[in-house]
Amino acid sequence: MNRTTLDLWVGFFVAIGLGALLFLALKVGNLSTANMGETYVLKAKFDNIGGLKVRAPVKSAGVVIGRVASIGFDPNSYEAVVTMDIGSQYQFPRDTFATILTSGLLGEQYVGFEVGGDPEMLKNGDTIKKTQSAVVLEKLIGQFLFNKAAEGTEQK
Repeated sequence: MNRTTLDLWVGFFVAIGLGALLFLALKVGNLSTANMGETYVLKAKFDNIGGLKVRAPVKSAGVVIGRVASIGFDPNSYEAVVTMDIGSQYQFPRDTFATILTSGLLGEQYVGFEVGGDPEMLKNGDTIKKTQSAVVLEKLIGQFLFNKAAEGTEQK
């Protein structure tokens, strides 16, 4: 094998390696180019969104049904407003419950939908009324420590 052929093969494998790294980076960053096609917009208000980010998945029964389009703040109600793009093939009842959940080793946060039983469906631009904010670990630890300290003073 001469030097030119060897250089060509090395370049070929380096290009494949760079392509694989780019693919992994897009998958980890939720920036894959997969498009859901037609979407409609739903909004939900939360007291605390934790580490939720734009482009985070929206899931129902573990299936990705949409993405978080934007996150804003309502100065009147002092709540975070999460705008979501949902695939038009997925329709949900008006009493659907939206919760901010955590999954994975890296603690990726996403919006989870729990389906209700209302016969009327949510429409483009509707706001989900029933929401549950993200669980903040620091707050839970603080409450646990405070309760333990209160138990210690009651025993004396």
